[in-house]
Amino acid sequence: MHIALLQFAAAPDKDANLQAIQRLARDVAVQRPAVLVCPEASMFPFGSPEDSLADVAEPLDGPFVRTLADLARELETVIVAGMFETAEGDAERAYNTLVVLGPDGKLLSTYRKIHLYDAFGYRESDKLVAGDNDPVLVDVDGHRLGLLTCYDLRFPELARALAGAGADVLVVPAAWMRGPLKEDHWTTLVRARAIENTCYVAAADQCGGASSGCSMLVDPMGVVVTSLGEQVGVAVGEISAERVAEVRTRNPTLKHRRFAVAKPTIRDIF
Repeated sequence: MHIALLQFAAAPDKDANLQAIQRLARDVAVQRPAVLVCPEASMFPFGSPEDSLADVAEPLDGPFVRTLADLARELETVIVAGMFETAEGDAERAYNTLVVLGPDGKLLSTYRKIHLYDAFGYRESDKLVAGDNDPVLVDVDGHRLGLLTCYDLRFPELARALAGAGADVLVVPAAWMRGPLKEDHWTTLVRARAIENTCYVAAADQCGGASSGCSMLVDPMGVVVTSLGEQVGVAVGEISAERVAEVRTRNPTLKHRRFAVAKPTIRDIF
């Protein structure tokens, strides 16, 4: 199965962002990827701390998701993308949500970011509402995809809960902020989550402006299968159930744990 990682810088223009996604997705359509992963906040950038995200948020049946659904049908592929979702009962904040559209255009699943980025001088919780603690997994072509968003990478418990629930691919849309050592943190954490869970990690980051770029697909041994630098583009890589099985036979760390995730919920391991 092939996965495509789309990398671009979201603009404060939803239509322009949708056009960027469409252009990049169509550029790689000839390779027929089963999954297209777009960055976190593909719909609209985070902006400055004082900018409201509730004002630009949309419901799950809004124009952003409908347009992605049309694209998924056109290309007959699964699309994962980050958006800001209207939070009922909170007029000041929104959800940071990943949507998963199937090849038929239907909404397969959603994931609302659990860990909000109140770090490195930024306070995401001023503008966003945290999601529930339940991991989200989606089955695609014999693979089980576990969903994380950006800052979630710094919390190995979530990745482990997803692996415990059967994920062999961790999908990580991000808008990883630039800063001293931040790019090194990104590449280290993406590879660490792959190595410790003996699974693939498909990490699609924004580039330009405040974000780092460096989108990458990493295999269960921590080997970078494909990657991008700092520029707009698409990277396509292949994932293999046989590779996961081979690595988990040679390196059976998941079997050697002295404790287990009893249920697919984060609460069990806190």
